[in-house]
Amino acid sequence: MTSTSSPSRLKIDFVSDVSCPWCAIGLSSLEVALGKVAPEITAELHFQPFELNPQMPPEGQDTFEHLNQKYGSTREQQAQSREMIRQRGAAVGFEFSPEGRPRVYNTFNAHRLLHWAELESPAKQAALKKLLLKAYFTDSQNPSDHEVLVRAATEAGLDAARARQILDSDEFAQETRERERMYTDAGIHSVPAIIINDRHLISGGQPVEVFERALRQIAGAAPSGLATA
Repeated sequence: MTSTSSPSRLKIDFVSDVSCPWCAIGLSSLEVALGKVAPEITAELHFQPFELNPQMPPEGQDTFEHLNQKYGSTREQQAQSREMIRQRGAAVGFEFSPEGRPRVYNTFNAHRLLHWAELESPAKQAALKKLLLKAYFTDSQNPSDHEVLVRAATEAGLDAARARQILDSDEFAQETRERERMYTDAGIHSVPAIIINDRHLISGGQPVEVFERALRQIAGAAPSGLATA
């Protein structure tokens, strides 16, 4: 067993969508893994935008209809998948509504708000991300609704008036689009995609032990006290 004189600090870019159930599972699993490797290994998370359904209209679409069109899945198959996802979430502390999400929505405004939150504080961005996932998957709320977004921003410690100002404009739209293109141009076409120190990619909502092993391996190969610039 090796010891280090100071903790290893990792930068983690978590590319995801707030309407992606495996992103909720992956984030919860990663956080459990980070708890297991602390305090020897610490990390700063940055949440990067990815839209699973960028063409989704404002009113959204019935979830069964959407998944049936996308994958050809039946109601029975969707129910089985929903229960499996619910159990995977429960194992890492994330609660999915047993009934599932009634509709699929456009998430671009949520990503704009997350972009602003990162500029304010990575910790507040992380809090907002988790609140938006909970709003959608646990509470079956609409993540494109301005009131839902402002309420989540406020709960995350962000300024409600500023959040509303952003949502009522197109502020951070260009920056968000550019960030989305950067990751798709880099070859990321499914999420979650977890990028550690700008070079190590872990794809999917992996089990805790997979994340824990990867964090230890990457931290062991990195200098102690790694900067997160």
